[in-house]
Amino acid sequence: MEPIWDLSKIIIPAGIVLYAMFLVVKTMMQKQNEAKIIEMKSKNKEIVLPIRLQAYERMTLFLERISPDQIIKRVSKGEMNVAELQFVLLNDIREEFNHNLSQQVYMSDESWKIIKNAKEELIMLINQSAKELDPEAKSIELVKIIYSQSLDKRIDSIEYGLTFLKNEIQQEF
Repeated sequence: MEPIWDLSKIIIPAGIVLYAMFLVVKTMMQKQNEAKIIEMKSKNKEIVLPIRLQAYERMTLFLERISPDQIIKRVSKGEMNVAELQFVLLNDIREEFNHNLSQQVYMSDESWKIIKNAKEELIMLINQSAKELDPEAKSIELVKIIYSQSLDKRIDSIEYGLTFLKNEIQQEF
């Protein structure tokens, strides 16, 4: 019985010391891993932040370019009829959107939905305005209706989108 007691006097303190060392090493390894994760996130942020800013800049430019006054100035020609202007406007909006489609990766889901809604609302506005006119009428008639309807709207989705993007970027800093 005495040899077991002597052996337990040695094994129990050694086990306690071994367990304490295990806890110390485990804690040290966890802190080291956390430090590496923080460092990786910091490096990642250094790389991704400029790309995210560029995405927000490009989508702000997209919204500015598709605003009724800008897009009409850019694509409208006096000799066009309503059907031609409608086609050119819709085509330009879709091309602009497709050109910037990859930017959604760097944006929040909410901001991307707002941008898509602004685009779709403008397309609906153009289509509804064109339905009110004869396709062979002069394009200036379509321009007048688009301007009129965009001014009559209480909530401008493009302006809302621009404001939302600006606020989201300001929260980043």
